[in-house]
Formats: sequence, structure tokens, C-alpha cells
Amino acid sequence: MKSCFFCHNIGGEALFNNDLFRVIAVEDKNYPGYLRVVLNNHIKELTDLSEEENLTIYRAVMKCEQIVRKLFSPEKINLASFGNMTPHVHWHIIPRFLGDLHFPNPTWGEITNPDYLPAPEVLQSHQQLLKQFSTLFLA
Repeated sequence: MKSCFFCHNIGGEALFNNDLFRVIAVEDKNYPGYLRVVLNNHIKELTDLSEEENLTIYRAVMKCEQIVRKLFSPEKINLASFGNMTPHVHWHIIPRFLGDLHFPNPTWGEITNPDYLPAPEVLQSHQQLLKQFSTLFLA
């Protein structure tokens, strides 16, 4: 598909890749630790995948959440799979912190804390995530 972003772009820094999906570190200075699990093939809906493919992807989403929780200790993890703007199966895994740019709103909602900057320990956790993700994901 010519217009699909994920069919023509990795979508960030690839931390893990296999035949079914890839895990991407999203480049967002306000949300260190933001990951995406992206299906490698262009499929718009989860129900177009086999049950095993769905379970495999969801296991990856859960593993990403576990890693982010361990490294970042966020207040909350937001999980989302919309596909309205990019109709290609993918999941967002976003660590949220009290007082972050949009908290308690969704990250694409109204900004509530315009002066927010990620804490130094969050930025350090992000560097650790980038260096150790594959090891943690495969553990």
C-alpha cells in the first residue's frame, strides 16, 4: 500500500524485529520509553490475523509493558490500538507520569502541563531501555 506509513517506514528506532512484528522506540522527547509494536505486514484489523498471530502480538505488548514498568516505574501505562490515521495493526505502549505534558489526558489530548520536562531518571531509564531492550524482551 503506497500511503501506509508503517509499510514504508520503520517508525522509530527498531529494538526488536521478527517475521511477524517489530518493536519500535518512538522518538518523542516528552514521552521517553514510548514503544510501538507494529505488525510487519499491512493488515488493518486484528480479526484479519489468526488467533495465534493475535496472541503472539499481544504477548509482545504485555512484555513491552513489563519492561517499561520495570525500567521507568510510571504512574500508569497507556495501551492503545486505533489505526484511524494509520490503518495498519500496531499498538502504542506509553509510560505516563504524574504531571507529564498531558496527564491525566491522553497523550494526543489537551496539554495540561505545558512546562513539563521528563525527569533525569526517566531519561536515564530511556537510555537503558535502548541498550538492553533485546536482552530484556527475550528473557
